[in-house]
Amino acid sequence: MIPVGKPFVGDEEIAAVAEVIRSGMLAQGAVVTAFEDEFAAYCGVKEAVGTNSGTAALHAALLALGIKAGDEVIVPSFTFIATATAVSMCGATPVMVDVDRETYTISPDEIAEHITSRTKAVIGVHLFGQPFDVAPVRKICDDNDLFLVEDCAQAHGAMYKGEKVGGFGAAGCFSFYPTKNMTTGEGGMVTTDDPELAARVRRVINHGQSDKYLHTELGFNLRMSNLNAAIGRVQLAKLDGFNAKRQENAAYYNENLKCAGLTTPYCRDDSVHVYHQYVVEVGDDFAMGREAFMAFLREKNIGSAVHYPMPVHMQPLYRDSGNAVCPVSDVLSSRVLSLPVHPGVTAENCAYICDTINEVN
Repeated sequence: MIPVGKPFVGDEEIAAVAEVIRSGMLAQGAVVTAFEDEFAAYCGVKEAVGTNSGTAALHAALLALGIKAGDEVIVPSFTFIATATAVSMCGATPVMVDVDRETYTISPDEIAEHITSRTKAVIGVHLFGQPFDVAPVRKICDDNDLFLVEDCAQAHGAMYKGEKVGGFGAAGCFSFYPTKNMTTGEGGMVTTDDPELAARVRRVINHGQSDKYLHTELGFNLRMSNLNAAIGRVQLAKLDGFNAKRQENAAYYNENLKCAGLTTPYCRDDSVHVYHQYVVEVGDDFAMGREAFMAFLREKNIGSAVHYPMPVHMQPLYRDSGNAVCPVSDVLSSRVLSLPVHPGVTAENCAYICDTINEVN
């Protein structure tokens, strides 16, 4: 079976973890600091703060920005649910809006229509490895005195107008889950150009400490460990190579998938897509329905997955709490399908996948 996703760790990561184990310094320490510095430099920002997950990064960033009960934060409905639950975890209300039909990323027009006196921030998601259209979203935020938070969980190394994601808003939030473009096993990172915000994030993730055993505010234990950071430092050095292989595989699919009713991903001309997922749309004029197509691929030993089968506004957690109308998200959830694009997918795999899918005609 060609898996739709898998982590890529090798002897270098094993050696880095072994070195940390031998040191006896397993929790947060100098290795985390080194990883933070390297990741900040990679993203072109002043500060980076390691966390124990991407969700923790979003949660901590929002808390550090002062998001609280009574506030509203605008989020896209077509995303992983953590984008919204991080808002709820602050006691605030996530306001779900629809996405652009071509890029699947948050629609600037939808944002503008949903701003109220309680709106404090917008979370834009760089979905599947493609940046959202930052310029108009940032202008809306600037004009309305709103924080812009980038959810970069799927976009390590992606670029918008020549700059890497993670530095366009008040904060960028990354995930290092095993199937992401790079991993730390589990982990996350908050990036920012604001040293004061970084300091607040550090307090939030470390029990509200402003100094050792001096707790000045409510905090949590959301720290990254040296073990995770050791993996991350090695993975960061490999990230551009990983992304290049994803882009190579995606380019092959774009050129060779020739099947009526199957739409390949759209990529903005001003952006660099890093293809965390290669997402096609199974249209009404395709030869079979999506579930039948997935079964067909499975029989041919080709993995696939649906990201995401239910938009956030339709999840049981949120369905009865508002009246969000997101028709594009609804349609996408019924049509999207992810194909294997990760660095382990060989040229031979790509050819086999395209030939197999093209047989459907």
